[in-house]
Amino acid sequence: MQARIEADFKPVDIAVGGPSTAFAFCNTHKLEKCKQCNVDFTALNRVSKILVTNPTLRCPPPPTVVQQKLSQAVTNMKDEGNNLYKLNKTREALSKYNMAASIAVQRPAWESAAILREELSTVVSNRSAALLELGDYLGALVDAETVISVRRQWPKGHFRKAKALVALGHIEEAKDAISLGLQFEPNNTVSHSRTLVDTSYILP
Repeated sequence: MQARIEADFKPVDIAVGGPSTAFAFCNTHKLEKCKQCNVDFTALNRVSKILVTNPTLRCPPPPTVVQQKLSQAVTNMKDEGNNLYKLNKTREALSKYNMAASIAVQRPAWESAAILREELSTVVSNRSAALLELGDYLGALVDAETVISVRRQWPKGHFRKAKALVALGHIEEAKDAISLGLQFEPNNTVSHSRTLVDTSYILP
């Protein structure tokens, strides 16, 4: 095992700085993420920051340990947005979705990525619906694409994309998005035209 570790080991020239000199940067350009040096210390520095700000935490917990308070905060903010959306207070709902997304991406690096994907995709999907309602069709499309990139096999992202494309006048592309989404939900018998306007896809 030690021989395998040594065989894969590649020394990296780094600089340290920040509070308690606990953060790593490329030594040449003093960047956390540097394409020229082909290094990315973002995840490492994120863990370091958590450890520095939590002196009683001796090491990261196992990935099965989930910060319930963080999950609850995301859920509460998302639910507040949903309630506002149902009351036709779309702009206020959008603000709540923005806050929920900001909270969702604060998950520690050691937690399961599946939790982040599920929480973030749901919130951003709802935000896409809000942007569509507000007439920001391009923003709705960008959010729909984000949902797909984070959680490709979730049909709702593809349906969100289709609705945004319809609003932008790209009907054929919308049909393609619907067809792809239905591949992940083969038991959905809703017709393409109904899916594009069905309000059941507005909120989870």
